[in-house]
Amino acid sequence: MAGDLTDDLRALIQPHTGKITAVNPAGGNDSDVTALIESENGSFFLKAMHNRPGGRRNSITRERLINPYVQPISPPLRWHTENDDWIALGFQAVTGRRADLRPGSPDLPVVVALLNRIGELPLPDVAQDWEENRWDRFCTDEAEADLLKGNALLYTDVHESNMIIQGNSAWAVDWSWPTRGAAVIDPAQLAVQLIVAGHSATSAEHWAARCTAWEKADPHAIDAFAAAALRMHQARSERFPDAKWLGTIVAAARTWADHRGVPA
Repeated sequence: MAGDLTDDLRALIQPHTGKITAVNPAGGNDSDVTALIESENGSFFLKAMHNRPGGRRNSITRERLINPYVQPISPPLRWHTENDDWIALGFQAVTGRRADLRPGSPDLPVVVALLNRIGELPLPDVAQDWEENRWDRFCTDEAEADLLKGNALLYTDVHESNMIIQGNSAWAVDWSWPTRGAAVIDPAQLAVQLIVAGHSATSAEHWAARCTAWEKADPHAIDAFAAAALRMHQARSERFPDAKWLGTIVAAARTWADHRGVPA
């Protein structure tokens, strides 16, 4: 949504924002509205979705529920509100830039440190039932899928746009789908994103291996994820053939799977 908010959404959030003085749309594909709001009550990052049953509503609900347990790694949620038409979250606004994952970037150790901080978070009771199962159908059998099970709190949206850096500070934003699973999944996602950013598979694993969860992982679990991730991205790319960015991720996932010698 560009330029401004609909009248009904504006009316819904104004009890929390006060008078809204500026709306700056932000990027994002998973919400109906993402914007930086300037208002008499301060600056907020707004994330809003149409209030309809289904996965997207479940996602924004999870993001609200997990927020108290992922601070200060993630900006705090200052308010939330909903009616029959909308569900909206207002986060404390943070300034910075997205992480640079390219080879030689000074952000690489900062990103690794951020993932290690996430890996140290305890699994809260609210996430006990959020078992990670998105890769199950892309595994060859139940035993392979079991390698991706675990009791770690997972971020599962490792991407340069979701890691915000300002000086020595870093935040992981957009906790749209936290789950409970094998701790290695987050650094394994980083490996794919590093290849997308221009790293060789060897370089990507060099940086991912600096994550504590990778160091402690069963190598067979890493193999299982690499193969399942390739199959998942291939399936998504076939479903959305016009999304060229999916093709880029497929190529990166294939490079990594080939490096590890796992079948597609």
